[in-house]
Amino acid sequence: MRVPLSLMALLAALLSSVPASAEGGPTWDACIGLTSTPDERVKACSTVIDTRSETGQRLAGAYCSRGHGLTENRELDAALADLDEAVRLDPTYACAFNNRGRVYSFKRDYDRAIADYDQAIKLDPSLALAYSNRGESRFNKGDLDGAFADFDAAIKRDPNYATAYANRALVYYRRHDMTHALADYTVRIKLAPDLLAYIDRGNVYRDSEQLDRAAADYGEAIRVAPTDARGWRNRGMIRLYQGDNKGGLADYDKALQYDPADVFSWNNRGQARMRLGDKQGAIADFRKALELKPGLQTAQESLKRLGAL
Repeated sequence: MRVPLSLMALLAALLSSVPASAEGGPTWDACIGLTSTPDERVKACSTVIDTRSETGQRLAGAYCSRGHGLTENRELDAALADLDEAVRLDPTYACAFNNRGRVYSFKRDYDRAIADYDQAIKLDPSLALAYSNRGESRFNKGDLDGAFADFDAAIKRDPNYATAYANRALVYYRRHDMTHALADYTVRIKLAPDLLAYIDRGNVYRDSEQLDRAAADYGEAIRVAPTDARGWRNRGMIRLYQGDNKGGLADYDKALQYDPADVFSWNNRGQARMRLGDKQGAIADFRKALELKPGLQTAQESLKRLGAL
């Protein structure tokens, strides 16, 4: 799905289930710490595991946390081995089943992912994260009703869980229920106003033909992430829809500055240049689009109209 798993939520779930101790020290803290990067987590947890400085559920926690770090780095086979070991060390550890389910999900083995999320929920019925993750796997299998039920359950267990609102909003969007999709994306923005939150709501406004509101959300996406091409190219498209060819051109200039491999930005900037009478610039952009995506129909048709194909 579009919405990434919340790292902070995952680690909060991990920390809540690992027994506290006066011992452990900085290496243990880095292994399970909320602010550790995936690489830092893998390194610290490797030290904990290799030295056997922890035992029991805390050792299982180190494997679970390292497995998460490896998953974030998309080292999925190594992550799976760690999470298998976490499950072996403590079969009552919900975090390990939840994290292993996530690896299976990345491997597109959704049935195994769902089975692990089922077990995580059985062990800890309050774990909102597991419901949301299971919902993502069900969504990816095409089970919109099951996915919706899981996202709804996640929100009931954690009303401040931003990812679950975004996931439920996507189900509403797929059902063409734009009113409820907008409501959930609005809550998502209040809880976690990041790039994707604004782009997702902007997409709903765009598809609802509320173009000014879509442009405003894409503008907010640009504000929070000015070097990410997605906000620029989405707003550029709206500006072209609205007949603002100069504004669209300026936005696609920025989009291509930050993502020169996006074929549709080249094609759409070509459209803006063609409308503004810049024939040679338009031809160059359409040719670049065809270089990146041979056979792109809109670029071919535009070059024919310009007498360049």
